[in-house]
Amino acid sequence: MQKMFTTQLAGLFKRIFDKEELNIEDGARLLAQAPVGEGSIYIKGFKEMEGVVLEALEGAEPLKSAFPFESAEKLTNADRVLLVTRFADDEGALLLSENLVEKNIPFVVIAGDNKPQGNSLANLADVFIQTCLVKPLLPTEDGSRVGFPSLMAALYIYFSLKFSIEDILEEYE
Repeated sequence: MQKMFTTQLAGLFKRIFDKEELNIEDGARLLAQAPVGEGSIYIKGFKEMEGVVLEALEGAEPLKSAFPFESAEKLTNADRVLLVTRFADDEGALLLSENLVEKNIPFVVIAGDNKPQGNSLANLADVFIQTCLVKPLLPTEDGSRVGFPSLMAALYIYFSLKFSIEDILEEYE
């Protein structure tokens, strides 16, 4: 099972790289606008995706100009927001996104889009980055599936964004 999971995980990371490379670049450009200007990057994770927030703020290499998201009321047009959730139809993330749209605060979303035609963060975000993960990776003997590494996929995307943001900021200086 571990070997299959490792193979599936490597395939997931490759799919994200192949399918989301341009969205990651666009997201990095949008987020980098905050520290280049007079703003900050605010990060909000929903449920297990709070792990991305912890990595960005408390990890060995924190993201410069990043802060935990607390309230949309304190944000200005110079600020940018990164939202991370398991699925693009997450009710809490949708409510927050609608608030950000109303306040004209640009934001990037990392999520799996399991219902692209319905009410989705993909339709609200300035940049939507798909985790390419909407069901568990491994089939079991009884026909069910296990292994849903949504946080791992989100962290892979976060690090891709972080490296791109740092490259942009380095060129700007």
